[in-house]
Amino acid sequence: MIGNILILALVSTTLSLQSPMYFFLSHLSLCDIMISTNVGPKTLQVILTGRCNISFVSCEIQLYVFGASALIECCLLTVMSYDRYLAICNPLHYSIIMKHRLPQFLATLCWVAGFLLALITEILVVELDFCGPNTIDHFFCDLAPLLSLSCSDTKQVEIQVSITVIGIVMSQLFFVIVTYICIFTSILQISSIASRQKVFSTCSSHLTVVSTYYGTLITLYVAPSRGYSLNLNKLLSLFNTIITPLFNPIIYTLRNKEIRIALSKVFLKGLYLGEY
Repeated sequence: MIGNILILALVSTTLSLQSPMYFFLSHLSLCDIMISTNVGPKTLQVILTGRCNISFVSCEIQLYVFGASALIECCLLTVMSYDRYLAICNPLHYSIIMKHRLPQFLATLCWVAGFLLALITEILVVELDFCGPNTIDHFFCDLAPLLSLSCSDTKQVEIQVSITVIGIVMSQLFFVIVTYICIFTSILQISSIASRQKVFSTCSSHLTVVSTYYGTLITLYVAPSRGYSLNLNKLLSLFNTIITPLFNPIIYTLRNKEIRIALSKVFLKGLYLGEY
């Protein structure tokens, strides 16, 4: 939470970070905050007490918010790869293409698409009958353990989620792979070793996050209720709900020179005011 809030504060107040790349990064941090506040409190309660009571309505809301935030993060990572592609492969036209309204439109599209696609799944889950056990073997209301409690036929939900993951998430992953093939081709054509390392450092941070996030998401939701144990489900969910929001700000701040400079200026200013 502190890391993501810090990135939001730096991007909104630092003039040198007023660019599309950091604009999308601030939205990614906002999405991570939404995941943390949605899953974190109940997870902490489970860890501290060994169990946690949650109403059916709260469980459905948690499932919806998590599903929406997962899809939003996928879309934002795709948009960020497109932004890096334009900046590296088409730098002369970057400022013309990435005008002020286009980043706002792409970010808004990510949020709208995430909430609408998650709503379809949510409607199908709400229509299921739950007449058996009421204990979820998980640290939050994830889809697979929730479907295992239903006494209805869950194939329709599973098919819809699989179609969404294969159709939306896989197509975005393919787009990211293609853009990075173009990016790495352009990087290899740069004659200066220092410039090549600088560009690669910027892209490697994003590529690390993309690889981790897409890998776990696809493994979890191509077949939501079968194909792996609940223990594996918990482990993979841990990456998406806890580890990714924790490491995103660390990866982007430690590997990004401009954010490190802006952060050091804030601390130096704070020390100066404290001494004054």
